[in-house]
Amino acid sequence: MEILNIRTGKRLEMIPVTRRLQELATSLGCADGILVVHCPHTTACLTINENADPDVVTDMLAALSSLVPHSGPYRHAEGNSDAHIKTTLVGPSLSLIVSGGKLQLGTWQGVYFCEFDGPRSRRLWAQWVGTTA
Repeated sequence: MEILNIRTGKRLEMIPVTRRLQELATSLGCADGILVVHCPHTTACLTINENADPDVVTDMLAALSSLVPHSGPYRHAEGNSDAHIKTTLVGPSLSLIVSGGKLQLGTWQGVYFCEFDGPRSRRLWAQWVGTTA
């Protein structure tokens, strides 16, 4: 298992990690298979979405904040219930297809680390399943 460290700077943000994951796949000699990436935090997660227009990230964070506002009739004492809910809606893990050593993503797609309770020091766990070059 490999560990990627991520430092977030805001309470809510989406950090592109596609390049780091591709660099990891290259350094591991990944050829054909699956790179499984997991976020071991209950208030942060992973997603794949458009990586061409930064307004998409802005819109996604705004929509999630509208759907699940920071303050609400929550009972969790730490004051971050919204972050737990947002993380559950988006999801903690991705399975990324790798072919010929390259992450297989659509033309406009990128992988994002989603922070909902920052700023914090975070980690991603990655595990290669497949053949090596």
